Amino acid sequence: MAAASTPVWVPRKRRGAEMTLTALAVLISVLAYAAVGLGTTGSIPADTFKLGGAVVVVAIATHLIVRRLAPYADPVLLPLVICLNGLGLAMIYRIDQDCTDFCLGGNYEPLANAQLLWTAIGIVAFTTVLFVVRDHRSLQRLTYSFGFAAIVLLILPLLPGIGQNIRGARIWISLGPFSFQPGEAAKICLAIFFAGYLVVHKDALALAGRRVLNIDLPRGRDLGPILAGWLISIGILVFQRDLGSSLLFFGLFVVMLYIATERPGWLVVGGVLFGAGSYFGYLAFGHVRRRFDVWLDPFGDPDQNGQIINSLFGLAHGGILGQGLGEGSPQLTPFSFSDFIIGALGEELGLTGLMAILLMYGLIVERGLRIALTCRDAFGKLLAAGLAVSFALQVFVVVGGVTRLIPLTGLTTPFLAQGGSSIVMNWAIIALLLRISDQTRRPAPEISSFDSDEETQVVKLA
Repeated sequence: MAAASTPVWVPRKRRGAEMTLTALAVLISVLAYAAVGLGTTGSIPADTFKLGGAVVVVAIATHLIVRRLAPYADPVLLPLVICLNGLGLAMIYRIDQDCTDFCLGGNYEPLANAQLLWTAIGIVAFTTVLFVVRDHRSLQRLTYSFGFAAIVLLILPLLPGIGQNIRGARIWISLGPFSFQPGEAAKICLAIFFAGYLVVHKDALALAGRRVLNIDLPRGRDLGPILAGWLISIGILVFQRDLGSSLLFFGLFVVMLYIATERPGWLVVGGVLFGAGSYFGYLAFGHVRRRFDVWLDPFGDPDQNGQIINSLFGLAHGGILGQGLGEGSPQLTPFSFSDFIIGALGEELGLTGLMAILLMYGLIVERGLRIALTCRDAFGKLLAAGLAVSFALQVFVVVGGVTRLIPLTGLTTPFLAQGGSSIVMNWAIIALLLRISDQTRRPAPEISSFDSDEETQVVKLA
């Protein structure tokens, strides 16, 4: 008599939970937009249904895309991102209502419409990544191609004709009516390159080559290629005068190296190198020195430091519960729609609302690290951890700069701040995390009874 078959545990897809959370995220976004209208004009905006319809279409489209292309993916990431993106759109629209030439630097355009367009392009990038990358492990075969692509992307802003110098940083390229920040795409390429290289060489990198100050350093011939790529990237960033991206890429490199080798000494080495680089930047570049001076004493020159001063006053004005959407004065802070959108949200939503936003960012990072922990292959572990760490570093640097915890760096707040390249590339990052999650949670293919019998016969013959 044949033995009863053992029940096989199959993970739940959890798409229903994702759909419920997505509906809640859409509701929050639409209500925030309506509250902005009530606060600024005393009535619900006439195009509330237009924006609400657009958000609903985006939410349904992304949910169906995930349901079709990554059915076992994490169910929490997508609703969190939709909620942040929707809140960002509502806040940018709110700043549009009262924005003058002062807050836009004399170049007014409807920023909310542009952000909505870039969000649509981000959804296209999200779909493309999920459709093209059916197995994240295939990216490992292109490790050095992604490393080369990252170097090319970082060089592009330095080329005459297409490179643009905006507010002291040469990090933009202009292609006709559009401008793009290649460093956002380089961040993803570098994460893939670091993950692919470290998977192959992590055992050699973990070996002690030379001991200096009780720190075991790896052998130089093993670390040479990745150090060369890192030094080239840092050198390009120095020429671009972009402190924020330099800090982000260096932090990503150090943390992924530590995760791969499990040697805490790398964090010490990274801290020393970062301190030396910061001191060199302070001495060599006037804009870096000015940012340190503003950080230490923003009220020393109120005429020049009005941006950070107004943002700090706005945060103080918001208090615990905030002034309410549409009731504050975020337009008084220059570039409150981009660099200082955290200050604008803190003024109108208060500390409570700001903590809720930070909690959503924390959940995105937590889900990314959870994906890394449960992933069965080393490349996926490192890539998911690297993407989550880059996200966490970017949020920390932005919020720390606005609140004067650290000097300002010029990075954008993911999904909230106005910026096309940031929106598009962050949607691509979420797509990669969902792809790794889907591959991790997907059940193993069943072995048919014919294959099992055939395998048993082969074993007996052997």
